[in-house]
Amino acid sequence: MHEANEAQMESKAGAERRRVPRFPFVASAQVVDTKTKTELNARISELSLYGCYVDTIHALPKGASVFIKIFTSDDFIEANGMVSYVHPNLGMGIAFFNVNASFLPILQVWLRRAMREMKVSGE
Repeated sequence: MHEANEAQMESKAGAERRRVPRFPFVASAQVVDTKTKTELNARISELSLYGCYVDTIHALPKGASVFIKIFTSDDFIEANGMVSYVHPNLGMGIAFFNVNASFLPILQVWLRRAMREMKVSGE
């Protein structure tokens, strides 16, 4: 229980530091640690213009440099990033460093859709 409270407090603190809000968004992801070449297949549960939350029990260490590919049944994006925080056995926050300009329109469509869905569900 204590660990859950700490994770919740860290999550709230992280939310306060974000430049833009994250929205609920479900997609598949492939995350590669650029130093060790460790590859994880995981699930995205939140998305923003500047980062995402990756659900995985095998999180990479905080500060790890990563290459992430996020894909839905229709599209995908790729970005370089860094693990900004870790919730052991739950997941990790990834901050995007560089989203190629060709992927920005897809990311923006996903975010608009997520915002609409959030408004419809009344969250």
